Amino acid sequence: MTFTSSGTEATNLALFGTKGKLITWAAEHQSVLAAARRMQVLGREVVIAGVDRHATVDVEAITPGTAVVAVGLANNEVGTVQPVAQVIERAHDVGALVHVDACAGPRWIEVPAGADLVSFSGHKLGAGRGGVLFVREGLRVDPLLYGGPQEWGRRAGFEDVSAAMAVATGLAVCRGERSRRAVAAARQSRVLRDALLELGATPTGGISRLANFASATFTNRKGEDMLLALDLAGVAASSGSACASGSLDPSHVLLAMGLTMEQALGSLRLTTGYSTTDEEIARTVEIMRAVLSRTRAHA
Repeated sequence: MTFTSSGTEATNLALFGTKGKLITWAAEHQSVLAAARRMQVLGREVVIAGVDRHATVDVEAITPGTAVVAVGLANNEVGTVQPVAQVIERAHDVGALVHVDACAGPRWIEVPAGADLVSFSGHKLGAGRGGVLFVREGLRVDPLLYGGPQEWGRRAGFEDVSAAMAVATGLAVCRGERSRRAVAAARQSRVLRDALLELGATPTGGISRLANFASATFTNRKGEDMLLALDLAGVAASSGSACASGSLDPSHVLLAMGLTMEQALGSLRLTTGYSTTDEEIARTVEIMRAVLSRTRAHA
């Protein structure tokens, strides 16, 4: 394990620390796609493959000659769980390394065995700031930061011991609580999705999705109007990635899934956590019914 400042740094360390042709997909997290595009500028061969209407990756995009494959454990905007085990098998068959971005999902599902590199984000584990990169034993990863020999030469600078302990604790809690918490989260998110459907939304994401996700899109409402109305009523939501909660641009994930600009701009994303109560869910549904009926797209 190499401890970093964030999941984004862990992902960048994994991708920039390896060499050769990289394949990833158009609905991956911004930290993966931005790194991939920077690599293209620097002359590295990069393929950004498409996804289907559920944001599921196409395993067949992994072709001979690939050196590194970067795939998310689950999509961070619509919750679709990716076929990571098949990705690992296919990649290894063609001699490629696999990096799994597990920042979204480890609280709810396990990371399949066999990945060469796996990045985690502390705050997604309930641990606060910080990240960690798992590196398969014997695999060399070139550093992003140069200086001292800390973290086996992968990351110079003294470690943040308190953050590292918090992330380690978060991972341990996930392993112990995952199954029980996922059952409650799935029940709660189902209530939220049903309410969104009742209000005229179209669900987004695959059949296999993270237990805590409720995401949908409206064609007769604007995401920014919905978010403002919900925020004023005390409900935290987003129209895409939580990392892009301040942006009014359409979600790159939804556009990659084939949604229209209007649909992408009318998206809404709600997620639950370990501490979410059924009473909070019921209150959220009441608020949604009251405020979303007042939000309509401008002519």
